[in-house]
Amino acid sequence: MNFPSQLLEKAVNEISRFPGIGKKSALRMALYLLRQNEDTAKQLGESIIALRSQIKYCKTCGNVSDTDSCNICNNQLRNRNILCVVEDLRDVMAIENTAQYKGLYHILGGVLSPIDGIGPEDINMASLFNRLEQENFDEVILALSATVEGDTTMYYIRKKLRELPVKVSVISRGISVGGSLEYADEITLGRSIVSRIPYDI
Repeated sequence: MNFPSQLLEKAVNEISRFPGIGKKSALRMALYLLRQNEDTAKQLGESIIALRSQIKYCKTCGNVSDTDSCNICNNQLRNRNILCVVEDLRDVMAIENTAQYKGLYHILGGVLSPIDGIGPEDINMASLFNRLEQENFDEVILALSATVEGDTTMYYIRKKLRELPVKVSVISRGISVGGSLEYADEITLGRSIVSRIPYDI
C-alpha cells in the first residue's frame, strides 16, 4: 500500500494493530479522522491516553475501575455469598447485561494453556484462592468458555477447592462448546447463569 504521507502511513500502521482491523479498515478510520475537526481528533487521543494511564484494576476482583475498588465490589446490594469466576472483563460485561446475576466476580485475566506456556502463576489464580480462604462464599460459579483451556482451568480450580466447604457450579451449557461468552446472546447467557449446575470431578 503506497501512502502520500508518512504521518498517514504511521497512523494506519498503529490503528491496524487493533484485533480484527486490517490495513484497509485502518486507512478508512485514519481518513475519517482527517475529515473531522482537530478537536475531535484531540478528544480521541486524550481519551486513549487517559484510558491507558489513569485506569485502575480493582484490588479485590481484578475488574477495571476508576478507583482502587470497582463499582460491583463496592455495591452493598450485591449478593456477597456468591462468586462468579470469569476469564476477562468482557465476560463480566456480558453477564451483567443479562441482569440475571447479582453476586460478585473474580477475573482471572486468562485461562490455563500448557501448550502456550500459561500456568496458574500467569493468571490471577493465587488471588482467587486467597480470596476464597478469607471470605465466606457459599457458592463459586465457574463461568468460563466451553473450550479445552476453559475446561482445564475449571478442573484445576475444582480440584484446589476440594478442601473448602463451598459449593462449586458451572453455567449450564446453553453456551456452545468452543464458543466465547462475549458472543453469546443475552437470553442464552442469562438462562445459563440461572440454570447453573454443580461441578464435580
